[in-house]
Amino acid sequence: MALTLTARRTTAAAAAGLAGALVLAGCANPSEGGTTEVAATPGGKSTIRINTSPDQERVRTGKVDSIAAQVPERIRKRGTLELVASAGSAAPLTFHATDNKTVIGVEPDLAHLVADVLGLKPHINTVSWENIFVGLDSGKYDAGLSNITVTEERKEKYDFATYREDNLGFEAKKGSGLKVTGPEDLAGRTVAVSSGTNQEKLLVEWSKENEKAGREPVDIKYYQNDSDTYLALQSGRIDLYLGPNPTAAYHAATTGRTEVVGTYSGAGATLQGLIAATTKKDSGLVEPLADALNHIIDNGTYAKVLQRWGLSDEAVTESQINPPGLPRTNK
Repeated sequence: MALTLTARRTTAAAAAGLAGALVLAGCANPSEGGTTEVAATPGGKSTIRINTSPDQERVRTGKVDSIAAQVPERIRKRGTLELVASAGSAAPLTFHATDNKTVIGVEPDLAHLVADVLGLKPHINTVSWENIFVGLDSGKYDAGLSNITVTEERKEKYDFATYREDNLGFEAKKGSGLKVTGPEDLAGRTVAVSSGTNQEKLLVEWSKENEKAGREPVDIKYYQNDSDTYLALQSGRIDLYLGPNPTAAYHAATTGRTEVVGTYSGAGATLQGLIAATTKKDSGLVEPLADALNHIIDNGTYAKVLQRWGLSDEAVTESQINPPGLPRTNK
């Protein structure tokens, strides 16, 4: 049984080191071919080739009977693990291969490993962000693996088994000269963000903080998809885009048109944010999920997956159940 441990605390400055985790070694847009290259480590000279084709040759592992036996009977009888991810996610988290239909990325790879340990066949459903939680609430999906941050508010309705660190990235047009370390750097700036995310919560609170201090608020913008957001960024209609740092760093690396100008922990300045497999509260699935995650951490397949996608800097040493998450006031 996995144990709930106190989450590792860190400063916002410590989170900033992740910006270098995805450094372009050779320009290649994943939509134009089957591979792209990123640095294996921040500032590293060695590179890894990321496979963006539908032939994934995923890292796999074996079933562990003692962990599989913990899975609720209704799921064991069904034989599939119904997983859900956001259709709006982007590389290297969850995205489509070059055939535009095969779902690939670090989240699907980890989903396959967890399902392997549980002796189940993974079925990944991609839906809009808000429908992830609608589907979890209704029992349509067993678990969400979609860069979902542990928050104190979400813990009222959901259980969490953590599997990655959560860091946010402020992305700007290359050469903008912008640097973001706190609310004052966004005063009067136009910033795009996805609705219903903890990134939006951070922006709203920073905007209020600016107004309290007599500074201009943040002009927050929302777009339907990433392509619209990046078009607005390139045209100068927005100054910044706040999203998950892995996607911001990957986009900057593979296009060469943007850059990450600041990072921030997804749980605020004094707590390291954590990403977790998310289940409906008291569904009985969080314990086997955490145990499965701890098994793949221990046997090394977890590390192989993160390395495969250039995200080794986001690795955790163990999966925690319902650790401290993003506070209701994100400061």
